[in-house]
Amino acid sequence: MGDTTMLGLIALWFVEVSFAETVKSSAPVFTVLIARVVLGEKTSLLVNLSLIPVMSGLALCSAFELRFTLIGLMASLATNLSECLQNVFSKRLLNVEKYEPLHLQFYTSLSSIVVQIPCVLILVDLPHFLHSLQTEKNLLLTYILAGLSFHCQSYTEYILLNMISPVTHSVANTAKRAFLIWLSVIIFGNAVTTQSWIGTAFVISGVFVYNKARHYSSTKSISDLNYNPLIQTETHTV
Repeated sequence: MGDTTMLGLIALWFVEVSFAETVKSSAPVFTVLIARVVLGEKTSLLVNLSLIPVMSGLALCSAFELRFTLIGLMASLATNLSECLQNVFSKRLLNVEKYEPLHLQFYTSLSSIVVQIPCVLILVDLPHFLHSLQTEKNLLLTYILAGLSFHCQSYTEYILLNMISPVTHSVANTAKRAFLIWLSVIIFGNAVTTQSWIGTAFVISGVFVYNKARHYSSTKSISDLNYNPLIQTETHTV
């Protein structure tokens, strides 16, 4: 969790919120690859083809982003990879090892402290930080609210992962990211090109197409499994 948070903040430092969230919308692609390697879960050709619009939209957004930096792109992609790894392994712990969501929240928070304290000591200008706390009255409250909201978000995600698959969780996150993209444009006034809007639409639409393709493939697999024993029974009877 610590590296995911840190990479996400690095991405926001170098690129706009709208671009970072568009890149993160490709999370189902990472989840498919990780689930295949870690859990041995295979995907059909139709599902793989449905990922093309996602990657095409991501490329379009990157090409026409006004504030594009390679560091921001790589940090956003690394955030995706780290978050998807966390979700897949968390699902394994919840289902196989029978951990409770509260247990995962405690252990990941503890590991985040271990990861982030050295980073804070090395990267953060502590005298400037303390001075900012004294001069800006709302800064401490902002930090507290950010920490509490992230804690609630993280705990809620573990509860959801206990009920749904990591891929479904990634796809559901796309709706949240679409809302964040629009909200960032409204609140921060981020300049977004027409091509970037088209690319964003490609990414979001592609993820929903992917979800439909995956649902169709799962339904077809179940139908095939139910059909084959019926054929064998009829053949045996004859």
